[in-house]
Amino acid sequence: MRTIPFLVITALAVPAAAQDAAQGEALFSFYCATCHGNDATGKGPMSPSLVVTPADLTALAVGNGGVFPTERVIMRIDGRDPLVSHGSMMPVYGDFFEGNEVFTQSETGQPILTSQPIVDLLAYLQALQQE
Repeated sequence: MRTIPFLVITALAVPAAAQDAAQGEALFSFYCATCHGNDATGKGPMSPSLVVTPADLTALAVGNGGVFPTERVIMRIDGRDPLVSHGSMMPVYGDFFEGNEVFTQSETGQPILTSQPIVDLLAYLQALQQE
């Protein structure tokens, strides 16, 4: 009989963290709008100085077949999927987005460990998606 590690069972039993889009909007305005713009279309005041043009965050779902790419967004913000557009790994404010670990669900329904501030940012970004 094959044994499943206890940690995996525990992780799957943990409910997804509550999302606070209003808190996510405040975080976006403070941490992200400088590059991505207040409207999240990638035209912030710092965007001309970046090596890679900031993404239009309102079109993430459209660019992913109509599905918001939760896992990719989490991994870009927390640095697991680095994008060196700032002269350093994203996020610029990595220390803030670490800790307060919670589970949320990826677009495939799989649990993914992240932080509460990132979960709140996800809620805000999901609300901005074009149809």
